[in-house]
Amino acid sequence: MRFAIAAVGRPRHAALAAAIADYESRAARYWPLEAVEVREESARGAAADQVREREGRRIAERLGGFRLIICERDGTPRTSEEFARWVQRLREEGRDVAFVIGGAFGLAPALHAGAWQRLSLAPWTLPHELARLVLAEQLFRAGTIARGEPYHK
Repeated sequence: MRFAIAAVGRPRHAALAAAIADYESRAARYWPLEAVEVREESARGAAADQVREREGRRIAERLGGFRLIICERDGTPRTSEEFARWVQRLREEGRDVAFVIGGAFGLAPALHAGAWQRLSLAPWTLPHELARLVLAEQLFRAGTIARGEPYHK
């Protein structure tokens, strides 16, 4: 059983990249976690639909066999405690699960159609780098909650 955080592109800002790497590393102490990054499509001369489709194909190719949970503003919101219980149940089911974060233009309709579930990280639209940081932090927090450990240790 594996968890993946799938994202379009690499973090552009050094401080955000460091924070993402830190929280993904912390979360990996609790869950079998891997980061899957796909190349961001150039939007120069391309329509948003084309960008989403190309990025969506890249994501789908890398995540064959994973249940897809797409992260979107209109997904199911969960408190940290609810998220921890949910992630623990997913782990116990033993299926590979990927949390998918779209690029600047969002996710392709094919990914929406093939999603197993939808998760809201916030009621706002977040830049994909911040969404990845929030998700990694919540996976770390879920691990501490699942083990009954204090968060700030």
